[in-house]
Amino acid sequence: MMLLLARLALIQKILWSPLRSLADAADLTANYRATISTGDTIALFVGRNKLLDILNQPGCMGVRIYYGLDSKGEKRMVLVGAAANEDDMEKGVIVDELNPCTHECSSANSLNS
Repeated sequence: MMLLLARLALIQKILWSPLRSLADAADLTANYRATISTGDTIALFVGRNKLLDILNQPGCMGVRIYYGLDSKGEKRMVLVGAAANEDDMEKGVIVDELNPCTHECSSANSLNS
């Protein structure tokens, strides 16, 4: 029972937590960019349709993002739906074809410059 209550509290925190401010998000991305070389991937882009394919699955309450490496050692992200109990929806839609962004991905802004 305690485990169930703890999980419900975590889900509530995730679903109703305030959004991060732009200034905080800019600090996080700047900290990351300070650790990489010029030309390294600074972000990944996933289109709306791919996200909706995951989110529109029956029982899906969110998206879990896994870190991965491909056979060339390149960083990859794997997105999978998560149910209300936080279990991965392994038999559902899984997205791993995201477009990497180097410094040319978006016009300059506080998240990428």
